[in-house]
Order: sequence, then C-alpha cells, then structure tokens
Amino acid sequence: MNLDTRYSNHFDDVKHYDTQTLRDHFLVEDIFVEDEVKLTYSHNDRIIFGGITPKTKELKLEGSKELAAKYFLERRELGTINIGGDGIVVVDGKEYNVNHYDALYVGMGVKEISFKAKDSSNPPKFYMISGTAHRNYPNVLINYDDANHKPLGTLEDCNKRTINQYIHDEVFARLSERDGVEYGSCQIAMGLTKLDPGSNWNTMPAHTHERRMEVYLYFDIEGDNVVFHMMGKPDETRHIVMKNESAVISPSWSIHSGVGTKAYTFIWGMVGENKDYDDQDWLKTSELK
Repeated sequence: MNLDTRYSNHFDDVKHYDTQTLRDHFLVEDIFVEDEVKLTYSHNDRIIFGGITPKTKELKLEGSKELAAKYFLERRELGTINIGGDGIVVVDGKEYNVNHYDALYVGMGVKEISFKAKDSSNPPKFYMISGTAHRNYPNVLINYDDANHKPLGTLEDCNKRTINQYIHDEVFARLSERDGVEYGSCQIAMGLTKLDPGSNWNTMPAHTHERRMEVYLYFDIEGDNVVFHMMGKPDETRHIVMKNESAVISPSWSIHSGVGTKAYTFIWGMVGENKDYDDQDWLKTSELK
C-alpha cells in the first residue's frame, strides 16, 4: 500500500506559492496504477483518498504506522466508487459486486477488505475516500440506480450537469427503509457529477464550506483537454491545470470550482464536522478576485 502524506496549508502561506509549489501541495496525479493501492493522507480533516486498481492481483487495505492502527478501518470508515470495469470488494469474507458506477460504503471495525477484478482485460478503478469514525454503521452496496440523480444547470450557463449522490443521508434513509437496517456514515459524503456535452463549468457560483474539506477527482477528460480547477480564498484565487484522472485537495477555507475545455466528470468526496450537502457559504461570482 503506497500512502503519501500531505500536510495542511494556511491560506496566508498559499498566497506566496508559485505554480509548482501549488501543485506539489494540492494536486495528486497518477491515481490509478494497475495492481497497486495508491493513496494520499491529507491532514485536512485527516482524509485518505486515492485509487485501488486490481488487474491480476487481489489488493488489500492494511493498517500502517501512519494510521497507528492494526487494520485500516480500526478507527475509520470508507466509501468507494468504481469508474472502471466491473469488480469485487471482499469485506470480512463477504463479496460485493461493485460494477461500473456503483458505490460501496464500509463501516468502522471491518478487519479485512480487499479488491479484485472480474475481468483482467477490463480492470476496475476503485476511487476511495476514508475519514475517521466514532461508531460502526452497516456496510451497504449503493448501485447507480440507488443514488439520488439531480439534474442542475443550463446550457446557457455552460453548466448543465447531473449530480449523483451516493454516500448521502437521503440515500441512506431510503435504503434503510427498504432493508430495515440503520445505514449511515460518521463523516464522509460522496458522489459523482457528470457534465452534459457542451457544458464546462461545475460549482459556479463558487462556495466554501468551513465545516468540512473536499477532494475532487476529475476524469473522462478526453485527449489533450484539461480542467482549470479554481481554488484559494475568494479574494485570492488560484488555479491548477488538471489532466485526466487527477485529484485536488480543497481545504475548508478554499473555493472549489472548475471549468474544462470540454465536458468531463468528477467525483466529490467530503469529510468534516457537518455532512449536510447544502451547508455551503455561497459567493457571488462578482465577489471573486
């Protein structure tokens, strides 16, 4: 298990970063490496995120010195969305078929978790986030059809998109009623937003949310296209040029918005004090500098 560590950054320091320093602190590239677990540990709310890409091997999450844990989920929970070929996640001996655009929530206390491909010629790409947890919630498979699908935006505003909410309190409530089980999460929220062809902007007008941080994974960026990810304090904005299947850390004080040279898709994953998706401090576009 490859675990990189990134430390927190004060916004007064970030004002002085040049392009490479900004990228070194906030950008994570090469997320999906075949037959590897490649994760990043950020001291922003102690989120762990990254890619798990089994092809010919069964890949395991394990405890480490960085976690001071005997097993990965000793004091953590995780969510994963598969953006590759169909795959299998084994949770304490139970297999879950996590196919393309399906998600899985795994609660604190699970001792053994591994990931494998159904077809090595089309391996899965499990994108994962993990946050610290204070109690166990039951594991639950969230198929694409189980997610909340919310169309937003317009072509006139170049932001027509569908927000697909997976690890979300409304989804947990609906599945709990269906199964008679109390599903939920301690800190994490997770979903996938897909832009319509001809749309470029996500999350504009921009916002911050001081009560949690967020990581974006940008993918479905074709060819030489890129996404310009906007970050920074509203009156001190910066940008990071993002290529396909790259992630960017967004501290709670930072805006997080992006515009692409072509339509794309991104996974948002949040960790923090408040899981309310709509707990956002909105900004007028004219207020940005």
